[in-house]
Amino acid sequence: MALNPSIIPVLHLLAVPQALFSDPYFVLVANFIAQFWWVIFPFVLYGLLRFAFVQYMETAWLLHPDRKRILLEVRIPQRVTRPLRAMENFFNAYWASYDAPKDWRTTFFEGKVIVGTSFEMASLEGVPHFYIRTVASNRQLLEGALYAQYPDLEIVEVPDYVLAVPQDIPNKGWDLWGCDFMPLKPDPLPIKTYEAFFEEKVDIVEEGKRLDPLASVLEQFAKIGKGEYIWIQLNAVPISPAENDYIARGKIEIDKILKRYKPPKNEGIPSFLSFFADFFIEIEDKLFGDPFKWAVKSEQTQELFPQEMKMTPGERDRIAAIEKKISKVCYWSGLRFVYIARRDVFFGGIKAFGGSYTSQFTTQNLNGLKPWSPTITKIQSPDLFTGRRLFVKKRDLFQRYKDRDFSPGGKFVMNVEELTTLYHFPGIDVAPSAALNRIEIKKVPPPITLPVED
Repeated sequence: MALNPSIIPVLHLLAVPQALFSDPYFVLVANFIAQFWWVIFPFVLYGLLRFAFVQYMETAWLLHPDRKRILLEVRIPQRVTRPLRAMENFFNAYWASYDAPKDWRTTFFEGKVIVGTSFEMASLEGVPHFYIRTVASNRQLLEGALYAQYPDLEIVEVPDYVLAVPQDIPNKGWDLWGCDFMPLKPDPLPIKTYEAFFEEKVDIVEEGKRLDPLASVLEQFAKIGKGEYIWIQLNAVPISPAENDYIARGKIEIDKILKRYKPPKNEGIPSFLSFFADFFIEIEDKLFGDPFKWAVKSEQTQELFPQEMKMTPGERDRIAAIEKKISKVCYWSGLRFVYIARRDVFFGGIKAFGGSYTSQFTTQNLNGLKPWSPTITKIQSPDLFTGRRLFVKKRDLFQRYKDRDFSPGGKFVMNVEELTTLYHFPGIDVAPSAALNRIEIKKVPPPITLPVED
């Protein structure tokens, strides 16, 4: 049996001894490798190829005409007499748009995903607007759920306001600053919600007794001028524990507070090594046991009161807040802030506005929102190709805002109460901004007894 001539130079480079060239077993193995070396690549590249294929199918599914996106502007009346719980009821009702793939075939071969909705607040050269961007097939559900809670609203389909600025930002004439936001702590802990912004009861109707967190947003919206734009985007995708088991993760956080959480022995070990880790841990327990078990048992016998009876008031509040959050309907969420302006009027001080808006929802014992450093349009060290890297960051942020996409790894779980806190419709008494165009005249439908002509 002769050695394949094509692999002899390779063997020389690998410093294989010349004597092995005549060994029949070596020749057999070398020839086999020379003929079938390419077989390993499908296994090595499987993960990358599968990801690319699924991304292609999902993109094709989302771009189908049946899932055409529309932008709706919500025009609010002078007085909003409904309590903020009405907006929470809307998010509860709109969760019915949840339509998850039924099995892996639907995901892999059709590319079906759960369709999300973008709730947006924008200041277009000093004029505030409220928008909702969704698929056209969800419009009837959205309008029905919204009109049921706010019958005085007007919902009008409008062109996308993002197209009002150049689409190649940043450029010589325009610049932008922005970022995404992420929770300070694990997302089973809630942020400060609207219930904490009231002087008396949550369901009060008098707007004068509401401390609305969006009042500062509308005031800042009104302060910018010609050639300036502020956009705030809240992406929301309805989910269940099947997509993200936030209920189980919430219970883990509760167990950590109660000091009864026991991490798995192989926690932190990659999944493909977990089998071997479990095997060796079991062998170790059988051979050597745990020399500290007697100490743990002795300590447990001295515990006269359960941990629940030794909790501080702050720990009780945290547990109650987590249990309340995971008991409600939840969405995948992502919050984004963008400031765009012509370079001759660009004001760097507005960079602090995004952080000041989210700081209202922060509590030290629960959770809050912070600018997510990978998305901030600022370059950290090392100082290499800073101009190009900053350009790419800004262009990427602008494109993601335009497409209403999540940043990779930039989504977290929020329940309907938290979404209501971030996006709702304030009345003129709590947000007396003159720049917000409100409905002056209440419109009512004609009576059903009115005769009509066929």
